[in-house]
Amino acid sequence: MPSPETAPPPPASLKRIVAASLIGTTIEWYDFFLYGSAAALVFNKLFFPNSDPLVGTLLSFLTYAVGFAARPLGALVFGHYGDRLGRKKLLVLSLLLMGGATFAIGLLPTYATIGTAAPVLLTVLRLVQGFALGGEWGGAVLLVSEHGDARRRGFWASWPQTGAPAGQLLATGVLSLLTAVLSDAAFGSWGWRIPFLLSGVLVIVGLWIRLSVDESPVFKQALAQAEARKADRAADAEKLPLVAVLRHHWRDVLVAMGARMAENISYYVITAFILVYATTSAGVSKQTALNAVLIASAVHFAAIPAWGALSDRIGRRPVYLMGAVGVGLWMFPFFSLIDTGGFGNLILAVTVGLVLHGAMYAPQAAFFSEMFATRMRYSGASIGAQFASVAAGAPAPLIATALLSDYGSSTPIALYVIAAAVLTVVAVAAAKETRHRDLADVAPPADADRTAAPAADARTL
Repeated sequence: MPSPETAPPPPASLKRIVAASLIGTTIEWYDFFLYGSAAALVFNKLFFPNSDPLVGTLLSFLTYAVGFAARPLGALVFGHYGDRLGRKKLLVLSLLLMGGATFAIGLLPTYATIGTAAPVLLTVLRLVQGFALGGEWGGAVLLVSEHGDARRRGFWASWPQTGAPAGQLLATGVLSLLTAVLSDAAFGSWGWRIPFLLSGVLVIVGLWIRLSVDESPVFKQALAQAEARKADRAADAEKLPLVAVLRHHWRDVLVAMGARMAENISYYVITAFILVYATTSAGVSKQTALNAVLIASAVHFAAIPAWGALSDRIGRRPVYLMGAVGVGLWMFPFFSLIDTGGFGNLILAVTVGLVLHGAMYAPQAAFFSEMFATRMRYSGASIGAQFASVAAGAPAPLIATALLSDYGSSTPIALYVIAAAVLTVVAVAAAKETRHRDLADVAPPADADRTAAPAADARTL
């Protein structure tokens, strides 16, 4: 009997699956990035008004970082139930949680109205956002990766990844439009709430599309096999996917965490911290900085599928390494171009940085999916990706802002990103190439001794 991967789904079906994953990740990243942009632009005044402006920005970014702290918990919970119940159910739940929290932020009273309760409530809602996003990423990329067409898995699996620049594009575009048509006073008073409230409409659209797709055939096949051997001791290992991941795939989890360091840190320095650096150190207006990120995000969106397709031809590792090395080399030119204050140079700095970031981000979905066995894939991919975000993306804007405050220079910030790039190069160089692995032809590691498959394949797949 052919495996689900040897018979790719009809093009229309696969495109619908990709669309469902993409619309969901776009909405989730829109919500997440909207908070980051608002943290850089207005939250310091609305929720921390008694602080020095730069200190207020630091406190604002601290609440931003709290969202990352909740992502590993989301990865654990969603990964566990996603490996037991399926990808689709958990993706619907993550979308509802993220959209609800974002909508609630748009209704939140500020410090001037309720005092210290305002930043406390803001932090709680940010935790809900992080929890939801921690479960979203793994399920979205697996739903596409596991639906077949193995020869082009890197290309198709990269489309949910475009949800990040699409969400950034949408969030930055809405903020840019509002700052262009509203005065600073109007935007700070009520205009900032509009993009958060728009999330409610986006969630309804996302749910309608996401509910229309089927569960992953690879997961359904693995679930049927698990049901058939319930009497066997192997079922015990499958009851706790987290335990199985840490027992059989701990090296792959470490590789995934290391691979995310440069990707995560560089992205938030390039897209979130730039709104602070460009406006405070380079004398660039808030509108100009937002427009530069907006244009660069559009190019980033187009570059990700191209990098994903290239990973199908030459492998995940070579493309990933090109991105990590490129980002490290680009950091000093990146800040030098911003320091000129020219709009064209600002666009060039951010665009090149995001294109290089895309070389890491595009193959990441297929790369991480191919590392883990089906019945622990949601847990493994999510844990590797989201635990790294606590040390990488969470403190990145905070560390960059603190370095700028202490040294008044971009040099320490550039060195910070370069150090992350070196760590990622080491991690990816130590990994095995995964491009030719068949996600449908997998068995839990506990079955390795009782199958004809090679032991190495059982462990890695």
